[in-house]
Amino acid sequence: MENKGKIGVTTENIFPVIKKFLYSDHEIFLRELVANAVDAEQKMKALAQSGEFDKALSELCVRIELDEAAKTLKIIDNGIGMTEEEVDKYINQIAFSSAGEFLEKYKDQIGSIIGHFGLGFYSAFMVAKKVSIDTLSWKDGAKAVRWSCDGSPEYEMGESDKKDRGTCITLHIDDEESEFATKGRIQMLLDKYCKFMPVPVIFGKQQEWKDGKYVDTDKDNVINTLEPIWAKKPAELSKEDYDKFYKGLYPMAEEPLFHIHLNVDYPFNLTGILYFPKIKDKMEVRKDKIQLYCNQMFVTDSVDNIVPDFLTLLHGVIDSPDIPLNVSRSYLQSDANVKKISGYITKKVADRLEEIFKKEREELENKWDNLKLFIEYGMLSDEKFCDRALKFCLLKNTDGKYFSIEDYKTAVAPVQTDKDNKVVLLYATDVDAQYSFIEAAKNKGYDVLWLDCHLDSYFVNMLEQKLENCTLCRVDADSVDQLIKKEDASKVDLSENELTDMSSLFQAVLPQGNEYYVQAVNMGENAAPVLITQSEFMRRHREMSALGGGMNFYGEMPAFYNINVNVQHPLVAKILSEKAAQVPVLEGEADEAAKNEQKGKVEAYARENALLAQVCDLALLSAGLLKGKALADFLARSQKVVEDAYLK
Repeated sequence: MENKGKIGVTTENIFPVIKKFLYSDHEIFLRELVANAVDAEQKMKALAQSGEFDKALSELCVRIELDEAAKTLKIIDNGIGMTEEEVDKYINQIAFSSAGEFLEKYKDQIGSIIGHFGLGFYSAFMVAKKVSIDTLSWKDGAKAVRWSCDGSPEYEMGESDKKDRGTCITLHIDDEESEFATKGRIQMLLDKYCKFMPVPVIFGKQQEWKDGKYVDTDKDNVINTLEPIWAKKPAELSKEDYDKFYKGLYPMAEEPLFHIHLNVDYPFNLTGILYFPKIKDKMEVRKDKIQLYCNQMFVTDSVDNIVPDFLTLLHGVIDSPDIPLNVSRSYLQSDANVKKISGYITKKVADRLEEIFKKEREELENKWDNLKLFIEYGMLSDEKFCDRALKFCLLKNTDGKYFSIEDYKTAVAPVQTDKDNKVVLLYATDVDAQYSFIEAAKNKGYDVLWLDCHLDSYFVNMLEQKLENCTLCRVDADSVDQLIKKEDASKVDLSENELTDMSSLFQAVLPQGNEYYVQAVNMGENAAPVLITQSEFMRRHREMSALGGGMNFYGEMPAFYNINVNVQHPLVAKILSEKAAQVPVLEGEADEAAKNEQKGKVEAYARENALLAQVCDLALLSAGLLKGKALADFLARSQKVVEDAYLK
């Protein structure tokens, strides 16, 4: 006998809520319905294992049938089915899920049930204008039931002509959602969400090429792998197995560097495989490559709330029934288990890297350049990981040799300890642009690290905080004699007025737009006449500001350069003496007007001095600061110097 009624919900019409708010992405309706069908199969298997169902158990599977012409989609299982009372309880009373109570009763026979909220079925109404259920319970004497609803709170329920155990859900696809009535779209969704379900999911027949076209065979098209690689024991798997699985997940990716197999059952359940990918472009790192599964059902590839930020650079799969999901399964909720799982994954990654460092050091060195960004990112963003990583993090010098942090510090300490008993680690960020500075340091007996990662400004800061009695300095931050100060610098024999004139002289020919501090230094006759450097502190913080490190005020300040004038160089001595002959230095103290007049005379003299311009331009060229018209003028002037020297 057929009866009618209203679905038991607290709001008058739940369907607009389901369509617009409960599930943000319409395509997940198929995932939810297949998950429910798989649950029904798993429950049937549990009943058989417990002995409560003692008849022959046919092969359990879920079938997807599509009629493109009629725009109907069927999800069919041969699981436990439902009685009329159960349909009324679990379908008509929204969100009264049967999963929890069944799991409690048969917890020894079944690991877990995917569904938790009882709302998954109603996701069908996101794409369907009408949904019907034909179901027959496994219980003796049960009668088949038919339920149907057109998307309003009213439903109809009566007898069904279904003869075999299980449930068939039929969706009449809405005209506005007709994409979900096409074979290609359904195949894509099944591949995305259901390819690792623990029960066979069948969609049509396998095809073969015959007489110039693809035709169906008599073999079922099973779209999923029942036992994915992460559900197996590591001892059962080879490197080839792991690489093959990775290639299946990311067909266009290069072979991964390393992998980690996760497997824990206490205090939470978690399995999975994470891979260290090769990072080609260090500035464009994808962070949506870890897939989250719940009992082999795909949930999301946005795992920011469960995996620490730096670990989102990894690729792979995580599967856990203990990660709490909201009703749409699309976002993770804040939960103590999530924090435990996050900490566990971080620990396993650190364990694996330390193991490679100890047992496969050569392999780690060979792959370090691809791992470096990941390790530095982890050390900067996770304190616990940082403390572990200090043991296996490698440093590479400009000769291409690798060292652990502690080994490197010990190796350079005898030569690179300054007058304050601090070990100074020199580094370069561009071996070509900083070549002359690197060579000068090497000639002094120093070693230079090569730090070419865009996070290195932060990384050197972190190292200074972590390493006792140690500081880092970029190799072009000062003259080679001042990089590692062994003693106080010798005093320059110039008066205050001479120093003032020297500053005005050089400032007059330097490019506008930057700030300069001109200082007289003793670097010896064989050193460069002028050396341009940047303060380590200012340069480092400007770089961090450029990376969005919360130091924007540094980025807004003009670039600041030190102009080191080597007063011991013959060319500088010539420039200063000729200037003094043309524009004598003021004697004693002078008033402001006299100082301004003197500055004007020095600047006017400087702008006409070709030797001064040439010396400064050489320094600017060496520092990469000579550009545009200034560079063109320098080249023209240099050509004239050569012509005057060799053609006259």
